[in-house]
Amino acid sequence: MAKTKRTPAGATLTGLIPDLFRLNGRLLAAGDRLVAGLGLTSARWQILGAIVAADRLQPVAWLARDLGANRQNIQRIVNDLVSEGLLAFEANPHHRRAQLVVLTDKGRNAYEAAMSLQVPWVNGLADSLTVKDMEMFRRIVVALRQKLEASDGDSN
Repeated sequence: MAKTKRTPAGATLTGLIPDLFRLNGRLLAAGDRLVAGLGLTSARWQILGAIVAADRLQPVAWLARDLGANRQNIQRIVNDLVSEGLLAFEANPHHRRAQLVVLTDKGRNAYEAAMSLQVPWVNGLADSLTVKDMEMFRRIVVALRQKLEASDGDSN
């Protein structure tokens, strides 16, 4: 028999979800404003960051998986970044068609400039929040993401 009534935790999470959607939208808009002068958007910055954070070169499909994003959207943005000289493609010894995405010097400079802008912005945003509360929030977000990934049967 299906549950027809939310548990207290389910009711609380139901109230939190619209706030998370709004937070995501605000973060993306703030990120866009922050890096606009560098010719970046939040999406472009996120892809550069994923490449910097990766422990090895990856094809677009793996970047999309790691970002929890649609491969076609990531491919389009990567292609734009390649045409602007921020990224390049390199032959993949393990797969002839799935080229590896490489950060160029220009791309690394753009990423580092974005991160320099991010420091004072994020410090101001975190002001008056406790590290303990933010660590708890992160654990909750990670746990929810992992449950969603497990229920999807993939890593998106």
